[in-house]
Amino acid sequence: MILNGIDTMMEAAHLFKGKKLGLITSPTGLNKEYMSTIQILHEHFHLEALFSPEHGVRGDQAAGAMVENYTDPITGVPVYSLYRKDSKRLSQEMLDEVDMVVYDIQDVGTRYYTFIYTMLYTLEDCAKAGKEIVILDRINPLDGVTVEGNILKPGYESFVGNYPLAVRYGLTAGEVAMMANEQTGWNAKLHVVRCQGWDRKMLFPETGRQWIMPSLGIPRFETALIYPGTCLFEGTNMSEGRGTTAPFEMIGAPFIHAEKLADEMNSQQHPGVIFRPVYFKPSFSKFQGEQCSGVQIHITDTRAVQPLETGVKLLFTIKNNYEEFSFLPPLKENSRPFIDLLGGDNMYRNENIDIAVLLEQFRDESREFAKLKAQYHLY
Repeated sequence: MILNGIDTMMEAAHLFKGKKLGLITSPTGLNKEYMSTIQILHEHFHLEALFSPEHGVRGDQAAGAMVENYTDPITGVPVYSLYRKDSKRLSQEMLDEVDMVVYDIQDVGTRYYTFIYTMLYTLEDCAKAGKEIVILDRINPLDGVTVEGNILKPGYESFVGNYPLAVRYGLTAGEVAMMANEQTGWNAKLHVVRCQGWDRKMLFPETGRQWIMPSLGIPRFETALIYPGTCLFEGTNMSEGRGTTAPFEMIGAPFIHAEKLADEMNSQQHPGVIFRPVYFKPSFSKFQGEQCSGVQIHITDTRAVQPLETGVKLLFTIKNNYEEFSFLPPLKENSRPFIDLLGGDNMYRNENIDIAVLLEQFRDESREFAKLKAQYHLY
């Protein structure tokens, strides 16, 4: 079995002994015996505080819901929110409670997913405060080789993209931390407890690990694999399948003709996927309680699929064929439309965009990022 950092951390026990620890984790913070990182640190070391990202340390908060400070009912350890309305960072008061911050969350290898920015904010905050930070590394479920998409541009930073990563970046959390720490000049006191036995070319099903949902929106590995493309629909008036049992796998709206869209997408012959017409009624989120029609993307070849290009082609096929389609307005005044924040650029709203040229630009930027990231490979 492939081992994550939590499985090997006792080999690095000297890092933690005698220190007041603060832990950032989620329900994916488990070792191979399914014991939580919270419990392990609480039993073996001095766990002084828990720092909660989006969804809460035990996964009991909805996507986007603000998290309040509270006491963990199982360990009695205080929980401080890193997903507050006014800030998503460690305050000086929080940092004063601890000597070291430990991070253990399963990433999904896609730039939009917020946990990676919680980690990078923490890295910067610890650097400024002179605190040590330890990343208990975890495998990238989308492999550590494949890179897809454009690099986020300056001026488009947000909590769904706050560092110049490609969309599918092919790094572990520990490697992202190392790259950011050097490239930004933060020079935090960073330690990475490495995985063992992982080959970078492995997709998650090849690791022998059981899939633990990183959040309720990513229930399966296949969801995570298609997510680099279909998450873009969060910036549109289309349902991305939230409120169904197949989020990010089903895309639709009341105005879509399911059979026509499926036929059109299948005629484009995207590698590794097939499109099936579907009808669904979301129980929450966009079009709650309304009948939607659209497509479900079924992955037929996990190696061949190109999720970002597939998602982009689906988005523009709908945009070009349905006048009811629109991009959502900015979430708040004086901010960019959400599609720009997801895209890391404003190119999706360019009315004169040539999709073939855009995707070739993406491939060029992917190759550029692949060269940069190779300097920080640990595996």
